[in-house]
Amino acid sequence: MTDRIENFHFHESQPQRLDKFLVQRLPEFSRARLQGLIADGFVLVNGQAAKKSGQMLESGANVEVRVPPPAPSGLIGEKIPLDIVFENDDLLIVNKPAGMVVHPAAGHETGTLVHAVLGYEPEIEGIGGEERPGVVHRLDKETSGLIVLAKNERAHRWLQDQFRLRTVEKTYLALVDGAPPTPSGRVEASIGRDPLHRKKMAVRPPGKGREAVSEYKTLESFKNHTLLEFHPQTGRTHQIRLHCAFLGCPIVGDAIYGRKKSTLDLKRHFLHAAKLKIVLPKEKQARIFEAALPAELIAALEQARKES
Repeated sequence: MTDRIENFHFHESQPQRLDKFLVQRLPEFSRARLQGLIADGFVLVNGQAAKKSGQMLESGANVEVRVPPPAPSGLIGEKIPLDIVFENDDLLIVNKPAGMVVHPAAGHETGTLVHAVLGYEPEIEGIGGEERPGVVHRLDKETSGLIVLAKNERAHRWLQDQFRLRTVEKTYLALVDGAPPTPSGRVEASIGRDPLHRKKMAVRPPGKGREAVSEYKTLESFKNHTLLEFHPQTGRTHQIRLHCAFLGCPIVGDAIYGRKKSTLDLKRHFLHAAKLKIVLPKEKQARIFEAALPAELIAALEQARKES
């Protein structure tokens, strides 16, 4: 892949910061990414390397930006089957199975969704970060369902903005032990690191964690369980699992935040990213994508019905 060269002419009457000008001209890149290009000498103003991001442009200035291809991640793609729900030139929407980690981390150097995507689409390497190419959002290892991966920087930026501005509508299905206090409701409970167990998250007092908001409604009630539909308004780590536990109805099979032994014949937690409503790059109307419950969750649901 070769460097991408962009040339711009600044003709405003009032001086403007270089990085602010470039954000307007190259909206697919974050300001931090553009500031990095400036710092690394990839931006020329009137033929000279820009001195700093805050350099003021005067009317008549010519700006050249050289964008190098994504840096190699060093990750090796693997031939792992992918359940692709949708694909175009900008992104992939994958139905991730339970048990698959999204990106490499300690203890998970191979076999991740990123490795699978790199095996399928090598050009995604380096998009959005070397260790997490293409990743826009995450799902827990044992959570199945829809996840979006960007194929290029412009799409990555577009998708990140939608998640940041909370315009993406996500729908999860959760089977819980017991029942919530009300059939439907809204949970506002901040989430942060558990002060006693650093590998876990916890509901924290105001000011001690980050804002976390979820809305839920009951889809079906059983003798010992309830099937809930969740709509997270924020995207905190383990948010739905923690909010279910906070409501007094932990997710079936969640040994970390719920009961140590599953109340049903299930070797994972019952949480599935079932639906995603999102506006794709170059489009104006939102699309809806869906992923059916996997077989093991359908079986657990049937077991809950039979016990009622």
